[in-house]
Amino acid sequence: MADQVLLLAVGVSVSLLLLLLLSLTLCCLRRRKKKRQSQYQELLPAVPSVPACSAPVIPVSQGSWTTPNDIPFALPPRFIAQNPLKNDERQDKEEEMKMEEARRDILAHRGSLSVTSWYPVGTVMTGLYSAPPLNEVVAPPPGMATRLCFSVEYRHSSEQLMVSLLRLGNLPPRFHGNVTLVELRLLPDDRRPRQAKARGTGPDPEFNDCLIFQVSGVCVSQSTLSVCVLSVEQDAKRHAVGRVLFPLEGELGQAGRVLWRDLETEDDTQCSELGDVQVSLSYSSSLQRLSVVVLRARGLQLLTDAGVCAQVSLQIHTQAVKIKRSCVVKGESDPYFNYRMTFKLRPQHLDEACLRFELQQPNSVRSEPPVQLGVLVLGPFMYARGPQLQHWMDMVNKAQEPVKLWHRLNRAT
Repeated sequence: MADQVLLLAVGVSVSLLLLLLLSLTLCCLRRRKKKRQSQYQELLPAVPSVPACSAPVIPVSQGSWTTPNDIPFALPPRFIAQNPLKNDERQDKEEEMKMEEARRDILAHRGSLSVTSWYPVGTVMTGLYSAPPLNEVVAPPPGMATRLCFSVEYRHSSEQLMVSLLRLGNLPPRFHGNVTLVELRLLPDDRRPRQAKARGTGPDPEFNDCLIFQVSGVCVSQSTLSVCVLSVEQDAKRHAVGRVLFPLEGELGQAGRVLWRDLETEDDTQCSELGDVQVSLSYSSSLQRLSVVVLRARGLQLLTDAGVCAQVSLQIHTQAVKIKRSCVVKGESDPYFNYRMTFKLRPQHLDEACLRFELQQPNSVRSEPPVQLGVLVLGPFMYARGPQLQHWMDMVNKAQEPVKLWHRLNRAT
């Protein structure tokens, strides 16, 4: 009996001891928890309270972001607290005007953001990045003449002449609805023309094409760029608008410079000292036939009233193969011939032959030779240069198509 009482007393003591230890452990845990909670601080709100009368905050930066240390920043305007006790209307207006001036100053010097809320994301001003149209960059000079806009650059490393065709200006109204075509040649020895077609119609068609000529640095300064502008109708009929002859000597110093040149037309061409003659040429390789039409002349210096005739001779090297003479046209300084003649010429002789035109006045004495008014020679590089050479090359390249052009007369040598 005594043993049972002793065991009961020991069990109660152990239970009480365990309860005491458990209560002490809970108290320690509660104290630690309260201590940790007291170490945290209350976070401030991310969006500050802004007074109703203050200027908006505009987070704007300028410049390029290279590294985090170089990020620019701008201080917002100070918030001015409004005293509710002051109700002076004059003071309120002054404060509003100051805030408006501060906002305008920020917009003028801090970038291109538009203020639509307290923290705007921003908008891009498209006017800063839009390219001006072509007509503002290379506007044609004032005047009514048809002008060609182009640029020329020579690259010595590759021996290439680069011609950039930009646009035409003041195209005559009768050509507005047609397709505009340009043929470029590098005289005197370039036979194959480069062509460019306009991308639109109207008075100022645009090209934006780059054409390349392979030419050595020695020859480029002695060459002449020839640009022929043609208007093509819907039935493929071509009309010559005008021509530009641009000598390259002394013009290659400023590469890429935009140039404007007036087109030389038949109506604007002034008569030379001895006068001019209009000639039409065509060649058929299949028939081996060279067709020549002496159309008319103008500005001739007549010595008598005996009339004028045209003599045309086909020459191979220095030998005259065939000579033909038109009928005599009476009494005018601007005679109209319209005389057609044909010559037999093989294709292999096109580089060796030439045509010699002589305008003559019959002598009153039949035994005396006629009086020469002027001479013209059309042929390849061996005989001619400039427009005379180009006329011959146009005839060779345009099979069976008449090529008509005015030429000035020279003195006989």
